[in-house]
Amino acid sequence: MTTPPLDISATEARRLVLKLQGLAESPRRRLGRQGLLALIRMLGFVQVDSIQWVERAHHMILASRWDGYRQKDLVRLVEHDRALFENWTHDASIIPVEFFPVWRERFRREDARLAHRWAGRRGNDFHTELDRVLSYARENGPITAREMSAQADTAGKKDGGKWWNWHPSKTALEHHWRTGGLCICHRQGFQKAYDLTERVIPEDHREQDYASAAYIDWSCREALKRLGFGTAGEIAGYWGNITAAEAKTWCDARLGRELIEVRVHGAGGAGPRKLYAFADIETRLGETGPPADRLRILNPFDPVIRDRKRLKHLFDFDYRIEIFVPAPERTYGYYIFPLLDGEKMVGRLDMKAERAADELRVSALWPEPGIDFGKGRMQRLEGALERVRKLTGLSAVRFQDGWLRTSV
Repeated sequence: MTTPPLDISATEARRLVLKLQGLAESPRRRLGRQGLLALIRMLGFVQVDSIQWVERAHHMILASRWDGYRQKDLVRLVEHDRALFENWTHDASIIPVEFFPVWRERFRREDARLAHRWAGRRGNDFHTELDRVLSYARENGPITAREMSAQADTAGKKDGGKWWNWHPSKTALEHHWRTGGLCICHRQGFQKAYDLTERVIPEDHREQDYASAAYIDWSCREALKRLGFGTAGEIAGYWGNITAAEAKTWCDARLGRELIEVRVHGAGGAGPRKLYAFADIETRLGETGPPADRLRILNPFDPVIRDRKRLKHLFDFDYRIEIFVPAPERTYGYYIFPLLDGEKMVGRLDMKAERAADELRVSALWPEPGIDFGKGRMQRLEGALERVRKLTGLSAVRFQDGWLRTSV
């Protein structure tokens, strides 16, 4: 007799997701650098993004979970302690260094993918550039794309055509970074400086390796731990390491033993989705209560926001990043911050760090339908804005005239 799937309410599901993603606990605790490292290990990675509309994405993601967060602690963990390294998940990310052995299999896959991509058009010139860049790093230590481009041009090796719309040396650097030959050892401003992997990653993490089957097992298992439940596509997409087909094969092979099927009901009356979960999920749900009473300003690249379909189903919050949308076609604006109050998405905020004026400027707030920004919620919003102000080092928060809008 087939066991029917376990039914999980939208409220139970939201609470578990927020707990697993570090958004349920009170962020007033003092973590210290080791606590910060534990937080990143719990998340699995923190996405890095170059846009500094207010503060860079990785800093805002961590600060929304910890009031005592300091940017310099993350820099120290990456550049001095070597407890974290930068590479690729679904996007550029900061990752615990103990995951590096797993990434060695990813490097092999990426090398094969890139080799296929360049088949028939990269030719000997590109291979020569790969060799030149690696030799230069070996002889000269940390290098940047700007330095390599200038060095090539000074040597009379002009551009002669670009790959990926980059200078050839920039492409070669990125290739070695994506395939494990080079690692980012530090940043100058936000510019990457690369060095040989053996000079960046501690030896004990370089000695281990994962075969393909172990790599798939790790990728699925560690993703599902952090998701709580998910489709094969969601599991595969968490790290961006494997295909949805590989994740489905892994899940189906464990159904009825390690895994069960669950039906997760959606917010706003959305129907249930049939998903995979670990067999102990009912116990985990029973141990999960309401999140801390706190309004948080989330970065658009926050892991809870990232999967739009999942976000809509669990929170009834329809969100998209409009950075690449032409200005006349934007619904809200260029860089809009979702607002999470407890376990509800209550609105979206248009704010910017105006550094010349030394102020955090709030241009607009759109409450979600049916959400009122009364005295209590306004106080929580002001507290959240003050925390962002401190993170950016600006002197004041200023609300523009007409900032409180009606729902779109």
